[in-house]
Amino acid sequence: MSKTGKATGKVYLIGAGPGAADLITVRGARLLGEAQVVLHDALVAPEMLAWCPQAKLVEVGKRCGKRSTAQLFINRQIVDMATKFERVVRLKGGDPMLFGRADEELQALEAAGIAYEVVPGITAALAAASAIARPLTKRGVSRSVAFATQAKAADGSEVPAAADIQADVRADTLVYYMGRDQAAAIAAQLIAHGKAPSTPAWVVESVSTPRQRSHAFTLQQMAAGEAAGWIDPAQPSLLMIGAALAARATEPVLDVTEPVAAKAA
Repeated sequence: MSKTGKATGKVYLIGAGPGAADLITVRGARLLGEAQVVLHDALVAPEMLAWCPQAKLVEVGKRCGKRSTAQLFINRQIVDMATKFERVVRLKGGDPMLFGRADEELQALEAAGIAYEVVPGITAALAAASAIARPLTKRGVSRSVAFATQAKAADGSEVPAAADIQADVRADTLVYYMGRDQAAAIAAQLIAHGKAPSTPAWVVESVSTPRQRSHAFTLQQMAAGEAAGWIDPAQPSLLMIGAALAARATEPVLDVTEPVAAKAA
């Protein structure tokens, strides 16, 4: 029973992974197949929803730069669905616990006395590293990784950029989520705070999907705006920066801008 006295079900916060339907965990896929209702992010691929043909589908997600559902309303929807259904899934892109607003949704569930379980997913940074065949850590080169975002703080204000960059630059490898529009500014600030201009810098778009593309730059090239003309503003993208992302001496020369599936065809 919830604090309102109504019978409640259980809510599962499930990470959908980076995009490909077969990169969800086995547990996540099983729970989708048992769900009565699925509240899913806008970026969750239709192929992913094939795991739950029996469920009522409710799109509640956000797209960068587009009209989206307010988080407070999403919280209320999840709680409301849990008073009507026994098995409710909140399906979130990537991993729920990384840039997924999970804390706000968990607080809402806890305040309403509703049971929940969090099922992890593959976050885009890990999938992107695999896609470009570059490790995020490398013996003798990179022993620390930072996942960062240039999104606004909870109160809507901009987090102080200088403090962010000083913290980021201490990590050997950096991965910026939602940094597409600020690639040149981010790169310039990193150089200004001590990152070498020759540091490898990648852009990876729509990782693990048929639209996947990737392109390598140096940090200096990114700071000069060269990435801006390559990035597709309609696609989710990551900025990946660090010495561990450099080409290997043993690596064959490949056109890495094409999707992996296209090369295999």
